[in-house]
Amino acid sequence: MKTVTDPNTVTDTTHCDDLMKALETFRDRGPLIERWGTELARRLGGGSRLLVAGNGGSAAQAQHLTAELVGRYRDDRPPFSAVALHADTSSTTAIANDYGVQEVFARQTAAHGRPGDVLMLLSTSGASANLLAAAERAHRLGMTVWALTGRAPNPLQLGADEALCVDAPVSATVQELHLVAVHMLCEAFDRAVERGEAGRTGRDGADGKPSVVGRLVGRARTVGRAAPDVPVPPRKGHA
Repeated sequence: MKTVTDPNTVTDTTHCDDLMKALETFRDRGPLIERWGTELARRLGGGSRLLVAGNGGSAAQAQHLTAELVGRYRDDRPPFSAVALHADTSSTTAIANDYGVQEVFARQTAAHGRPGDVLMLLSTSGASANLLAAAERAHRLGMTVWALTGRAPNPLQLGADEALCVDAPVSATVQELHLVAVHMLCEAFDRAVERGEAGRTGRDGADGKPSVVGRLVGRARTVGRAAPDVPVPPRKGHA
């Protein structure tokens, strides 16, 4: 669709139109993302870890997710274990050189993955051989595989335990909605942590005392705050 803004300028809004159309069906996947966020909080809070991988733009989206979990999304909270496999350039290039590009994620999954961990794979095509190999290796290890892909059906969707498939005709739109999914997942994750669902016993342990995660959540909320009626010493200048 082209919009005329003045006699000499024509603005092509096709990209925006495609995104808005795809977003209409994407909204229906909200319950799936909410469930993923809650399950991820339970697993990571219980000592499991999230491994993620993607190629190209999808690698950037995957690394965005790990940054939000290891750091924070909005409010202070404990850090959680999330590793972007493609970010280790020395390992990926060495594996590609010695074993072939198809093995760059599968071999790292075998090295870092454990039963109960989650492997999340991002692909606009859903057909990347190195991601399919990683999914197969993860299943052999007893890991759970989630996928963010483009249109269904695709091989990665079929090779994952669950998949969120974006119904859009171009890769750019798929990647944009993958970023929306990442942010929604982080929001769901943080809500689950706030509710005390991170870990096997939640915020309170079997003896009624706060669990490790519960104590860390409480501590994170008070970072940088001074105790009541306690004077805050003046900051010293840099040496």
